[in-house]
Amino acid sequence: MSHGWRRELAGLGFVERGENAVLLGPPGVGKTHLAVALAVKAAEAGHRVLFMTLDRLVGTLMRARQENRLDRQLQQLTYPKVLVLDEMGYLPMTREEASLFFRLINRRYERASTILTSNKSFMDWGEIFGDQVIATAILDRLLHHSTTLNIKGESYRLKDKRRAGLVTTPTTKEDETSHAPDPGPMSAD
Repeated sequence: MSHGWRRELAGLGFVERGENAVLLGPPGVGKTHLAVALAVKAAEAGHRVLFMTLDRLVGTLMRARQENRLDRQLQQLTYPKVLVLDEMGYLPMTREEASLFFRLINRRYERASTILTSNKSFMDWGEIFGDQVIATAILDRLLHHSTTLNIKGESYRLKDKRRAGLVTTPTTKEDETSHAPDPGPMSAD
């Protein structure tokens, strides 16, 4: 198994090129932890970094629109060289929220890096955005220059509880042997 993706992400070459990183996997496998580690490394390298949950981002954009300051807010969210958006897919978006999210992704496209974590596969993003056309447009820009990691395994939160006998969760052979990130598709260049 090749681990070139580790060097690519850890070396921050994707940040220098304004490319994205998408971390996919079930809850509890370390997506946020990895995104934060990359953000800290980028900040240590002198890049401006911003971390937000997707829910907070959407609330910020909706408030800005209601207060007639959406363009200024979108510009402010374009400044950080690295924008980490955590928890994509936990809550569905309205059409209006999805449209605002698209506007942000479009502004950052080929200018700055976005690191996004999601518990949903790309095929499910139409449900998240409530519109397959917007989902396709967002994915088109997000994945054009990106590294995607599909992280597999059991939730670290539940693993300890299961070991203590507090929770019983069905396990498969794959869950027991696949705790390292699967490099998945390396790049959509």
